[in-house]
Formats: sequence, C-alpha cells, structure tokens
Amino acid sequence: MLLQRLSLCSRLSVGPKSLRTSTRSVSQGKNPSTSPFVRLHAVRQWSNVPFLTVPLARAHGKSFAHRSELRQAKRIVVKLGSAVVTRGDECGLALGRLASIVEQVAMLQNQGREMMIVTSGAVAFGKQRLRHEILLSQSVRQALHSGQNQLKDMSLPVLEARACAAAGQSGLMALYEAMFTQYSTCTAQILVTNLDFHDDQKRRNLNSTLHELLRMNIVPIINTNDAVVPPPEPNSDLQGVNVGTEQRGWEKGLANHPNFPVAIESCMQVISIKDNDSLAARLAVEMRADLLIALSDVEGLYDSPPGTDDAKLLDTFYPGDQQSITYGTKSRVGIGGMEAKVKAALWALQGGTSVVIANGTHPKVTGHVITDIVEGKKVGTFFSEVKPAGPTVEQQTDMARTAGRTLASLLPEQRSEIIYTMADLLTEKKEEILSANKKDMELAINSGRMPPSMLKRLSLSTSKLNSLAIGLRQIAVSSQDSVGRVLRRTRVANNLELEQITVPIGVLLVIFESRPDCLPQVSALAIASGNALLLKGGKEAANTNRILHELAQEALSVHNIKDAIQLVSTREEVEDLCRLEKMIDLIIPRGSSQLVRDIQRAAKGIPVLGHSEGICHVYVDHEASIDKVIKIVRDSKCDYPAACNAMETLLVHRDVLRTPLFDQIIDMLRTEQVKIHAGPRFASYLTFSPSEVKSLRTEYGDLECCIEVVDSMQEAVDHIHKYGSSHTDVIVTENEETAEQFLQLVDSACVFWNASSRFADGYRFGLGAEVGISTARIHARGPVGLEGLLTTKWVLRGDGHTAADFSEQGSMKFLHENLPVAQPLTGQRTSN
Repeated sequence: MLLQRLSLCSRLSVGPKSLRTSTRSVSQGKNPSTSPFVRLHAVRQWSNVPFLTVPLARAHGKSFAHRSELRQAKRIVVKLGSAVVTRGDECGLALGRLASIVEQVAMLQNQGREMMIVTSGAVAFGKQRLRHEILLSQSVRQALHSGQNQLKDMSLPVLEARACAAAGQSGLMALYEAMFTQYSTCTAQILVTNLDFHDDQKRRNLNSTLHELLRMNIVPIINTNDAVVPPPEPNSDLQGVNVGTEQRGWEKGLANHPNFPVAIESCMQVISIKDNDSLAARLAVEMRADLLIALSDVEGLYDSPPGTDDAKLLDTFYPGDQQSITYGTKSRVGIGGMEAKVKAALWALQGGTSVVIANGTHPKVTGHVITDIVEGKKVGTFFSEVKPAGPTVEQQTDMARTAGRTLASLLPEQRSEIIYTMADLLTEKKEEILSANKKDMELAINSGRMPPSMLKRLSLSTSKLNSLAIGLRQIAVSSQDSVGRVLRRTRVANNLELEQITVPIGVLLVIFESRPDCLPQVSALAIASGNALLLKGGKEAANTNRILHELAQEALSVHNIKDAIQLVSTREEVEDLCRLEKMIDLIIPRGSSQLVRDIQRAAKGIPVLGHSEGICHVYVDHEASIDKVIKIVRDSKCDYPAACNAMETLLVHRDVLRTPLFDQIIDMLRTEQVKIHAGPRFASYLTFSPSEVKSLRTEYGDLECCIEVVDSMQEAVDHIHKYGSSHTDVIVTENEETAEQFLQLVDSACVFWNASSRFADGYRFGLGAEVGISTARIHARGPVGLEGLLTTKWVLRGDGHTAADFSEQGSMKFLHENLPVAQPLTGQRTSN
C-alpha cells in the first residue's frame, strides 16, 4: 500500500501531464454551473477524504478579525520567501529550515486542513547546480590544456537568473517530494506566469486543477515560472494597485457568481504577478483561502525600519495604518521587499483572506512558526480589518508604566489616600458590585462546567466586601514608609555616602481566575508599593472584574493616575502576555496549580512569583494534645478545602494508631464528610482500608485527604521534603524540643507549631492582603504582601570622586563605615 501511495505521489508530482488532463476537462465544459468555484462550495465544508476531520468554520468573504480565530482556518497558503528557502550564501537551499517547514505543513495537512505552498528557491538551487557544472567543466578543460593537475584560478561567469531557474526547478520539486514523502503526503508542482491570470480560460483551468489536488489531499507547490518571465522589476508589481477597503460589493453577491474568477475583477483591481508575494496574494484570493502566511527574514512589520532604536514590532496592522510606517531596505535576496509584502497582504486582506507576515529564518522559532500562527499565538504581524475600540495590551502596558512612575513619585500619604478611597468605594457601591457578581454566578451555574470549589471562589458577599475594605485600610497604614525607605547607609569615604533604598519593581502582571476579590487586594498592594499593574482575570468573573477595576481607577483619579492599573479585557492568550518580557517585570499567577505551571513554562524571560501546588501536611506527634489535634486538623482541612493552604496529607505517628486519639480523628473527618485515602504504610496496618492513594503528591482541593503513618518526627520531615510542595507544614505536639527541631528542619515557606495551616495568609499575618504565596527561595517567600513587591536601588552621593583616587597612587582611602539609617545626610560631609 505504501509503495502504491509513493507511486501515486511520483506520478502526481510530475505535473504537466496530470495538469493538462485536469484543465482539458474544464475547458470542454460549457455549463457555467460546472465552474470549479461553484463546485468548491460543495466540497469546502468537509473533504471527501475519510480521515479529514477539520470542518470549515465560517463562510468565506470576510477575513478573521482576531488572531484567536485563525484556529478555524481550513485553507491555508504558505509563502516561502527567498531568504527563507536559500542559504546565507544565496547558492543552494537551507535544507534544515526547509525540512522543519515541510514537517509543519504536513502536520496541518494531516489535521484536515488544505495546505498550499508558494515557494521561491529555484534560482538558488539552479545557481548551485550550474556553478558546480561550470567549475567541473572548466577544471577538465584546463587540465587537458595545461597537461598537469595544478589548476589556475578560475573565475565564474555571471549566471542568468532564468537559466538558473530552468536548471533548478526539477531539483527543487524533487526535494519537496522527498521531504513530504516522509510524512505520507503527496505533492504536485504548478508553474505559473502573469499571463496565466490574464487569460480567463487558463485561470479557470488553474482553479480547477488546484481544487482537484486539494480534494485528493495533495499539497500543491506553486512557483512563478522564472525560466520564461521577463527580468524582474523590484517593487513594480503593485504600483497603482488600490489596496483600500472601499469596494467590497463582491462579498454580497459575487461569491456565488457562476464565473467568480472573472467577476471578482470588476470589483478589485488586478494584481500583476512579478514576484512570489503578489503570486501568493493572488492565489489566496482566487482560491478563497482563509489564511496567507508570508514567511521572510524579518519578525514582521515594524513602525520604523528594523534595527533602529525606536523600532517596535507591530502585533496587528490595520489598513488605515500604512501611512504611519516607513520601510527599510529589502531582503538580502528576492525582489519584493517589505513594501511589496505589505501591499500584497493588504490586497489579499481586501479579498477576504487573513494574512500574517512572520520570520521563517530564526533558528529558535522556525520549527513551530507556522503551527504557532495557526494556533493563534502572537507571532509576526497579523493583518486585520477590524480595529479594536480600546488600546492594545502593549499600549496598556506603556500607559501603566508611565502612570506607575508618577504613582511611585507621590508622597506616602497620597498613596494611602488612594487606598482609603478605594476601601470606601467597596462599601459605598457594594450593591453594584454584588449585582455584577450575581450575573457572573448565574452564567457560571447555567454553564454547568464550573466545580463547586471554583463557584465558591467566584462568589462575593457583603461580609467578603467588608473584610476586603478592612484589609485595604491595613495596607493604607502600612504603606506610609514602604517606597523610598533607607535600608542601609554607608560612608564609603569622606564626602562619599552610599544608600540602599526600596523602590517599586515596575510593571506587574497578575493573572487570576474566578477570584474577583483578588482584584482590589492586588490593586491596593500595587498602589502602596508604587507599582504599575496589569490585570488579566478569568472570563467567568468578567462583570465583577469590570466594576471593581472601575472603582480602582476612580480612586486613582484622585491624583490623575488612573492608567496605573489596567484590566486586560481583549482576547489575549495568557501565553502571549507571558512573552512581553520587555514590558513586564514580574508575573504573579493566582489560580489553579495548572494555571501556575502553565505560566511558569510560558514565561521564559519574566520572573514568576507564586507556587504551583499547595500540598500541605499536618504531623500528629505521639505527644500531641487530643483537643488541639482535633481542632487543628478540622480547621486545616475543612475550613476552606479549596484554599492552597488547606491540609492535603495527615501524617500520624505510629504510636497514635489504635488509640482513642486516632479514633476521634477518623470520626471527626467522617462527620465532616471528608473522603480518606490511605497511604501505603497506613493501608498495611488495616484489614479493610479506605481506597489506597494513587500518589502521595496530590493536591485534592476538596473534602479529601490522605493519611499516612510515620515512625518518628524525622521520618515526617523526610516525607514532607519528598512529597510536599514547600508551602505550609504543621506539627502538633506538646514536646517543645520536638517542635523546635521540626520548625528548624522543615524547608517550607511556612512552618507552624500547634496552629492550623490556614494561618498561611497575608491578611492573618497582618500584611493587610497578599498577592499570593511564594514557594520560591529568592526575593519573597510565603505570603507575599507589600514588602514582596519592592526591590532596591543604590544611591551614591559624591563630590567629584573617581576610582583612581583610591588606587595605590591615589590620595583617598576607603572607610566603609556603617551609618544609622535614620541619621540625616545633612552635616555628614567633611572636608578632606
């Protein structure tokens, strides 16, 4: 079967004979209803090939408005620029790069999408072959002429591009065929010229051929026939072409026209085919492709020439923005240049095809650039006709940073005033807040997809709002001496004094799900620490988050800095936000362990403050008090089972088994309807045991827990280190020496003696509120409040000092005297 399939690939990829057969059948047809564009409408919904499963999710005629919609693209054109296909020496192909692109195209094809490739590379491949032949020929002739093996310097003649194309086409296609065969994917070659698009019959034949190849799950590989085209005129192919959006009447009626390829020209000016940018755009529109991916050697479209200091990559480009950009030099190879690419992209966009221009040469992204684009990730520049009403997330970040610097420069009492105002607004407008929260709750309940633990987190009440207001007022008090506090003061030398002072981190990105009460807490902490804040909440709390954000901005407006806190309401993916490493200084995730893990993986260039799991232990020592054990275990597990500081594993000393204390623990857990899982050792003690735990490293987040037996306090510590998450761990004992050893040995963010694990909370610690609990070992650990959102900077005050003054030949010596931090600087200086 495989040999038959490969044989079919070979016959199809030859091209001329099979293409002539397809076009002859079309040219003989007289009935307009048999036009390939009419038949396409019937086959585009579901392919006739049985294993294809990706349906066409939309009617063609209008491009996608947002990147996330690109997942729906079924018919995709991938344009490979000369810089992508060729090597750096422009002589030969970049085989590794080409192989990774082929792999991605084949994968998408096997998902059920219809893939087409517009490729360059024939000239480069032919140049390599011809150079080799010429060198071989010259060496033979010179050897015969001179009668010796020593060859003189040989100069290569200038090779004509059309001859190179003629010599390279067959080799290029053979290479594509060999690569795609590795993925059991067939290919077919199609060569076109500009004249093929001016002849209506040829256009219909071309469309018929392409549709037939796609129907048979074959990847068409298309290229301009450079062996016969006139010499290229760079950037001339799009001169005078109207790329505006005024004429779109064909969307309403011409899509069903029996002669669509001809009718479309009455509403869109023709784009001539003189390079592969224009060819890809023309084919994408005529084949009614959903997406055109144009790969080049630049990241995308910049607002100024790449490489300049202020150049910024444009994530999204809108047709009305072309006057606000300038173009740099063209690519090292090819004839189009970025201006030609943009014009071709706008022409395709006008025709209803979405376009992304991206880098296909970067070694770190080439292996997944195409699939990332189709998955809707922020790669390259996305062309869209729908401009959002609000600012982009990049613009929001810039606005937040600018306003955040003003916030940091305010007096401490001014920042406190903002937080007090926000606390007052929480109680004054509680009816509006609860009304919005009620809408979110109803939507969540009706969806039926949210577990009870998340519903509980989503819900707000009057008591919750009152507690929030109290916490905010605590933050307002503690913020008086936060920013600009002197931590260390040193007299380095006479009249040279050094200070280490606290400063804001910068721009914080807090991502939280189904916890609207997180928004005012984090906002208050950001204000108190002088940080700008970017908030990304879950869509399940959209109504509540919106009104709480409005209250925060209303409070900030007291000092005209409402932009310091931004709520990201656009359809940005979390992974895309984690890539803004040049704009965001710290990411703080608040949500499930899966969310935290995903963010930690995605944020390669931005620090992440948080913990991925809350596997908290309570160890019951053999010298524990019965009353304390029952109270602490009940509170640690049952007070709020979904919290990250809830007990997940109960460790019991071996001597406690078969005692009244152990019986009371089990009875209490059963009364509280806690499902018990037995650890391996605990199960071995029982004839009929509860279900044995699947993993001792499990965060249940519900009324469930694991019970395991240990022989000693040291064994409990070893168990915690092996299976815990370094969050919060508790010992219950009356033996002070045992307790102190436990507190010293356990390497967790929070370690308690005779106290519930639920105390691991910023509010209960007196921090006012927390942005999360960190299990990291640098910067901040445990409940992270105001102090965890500050960093430091060094301030040195001198009087013309230089490093040379302190050399062996210098006149000054280091003093390095520690000064009291409260001591004022005035009067400190003395003369040398």
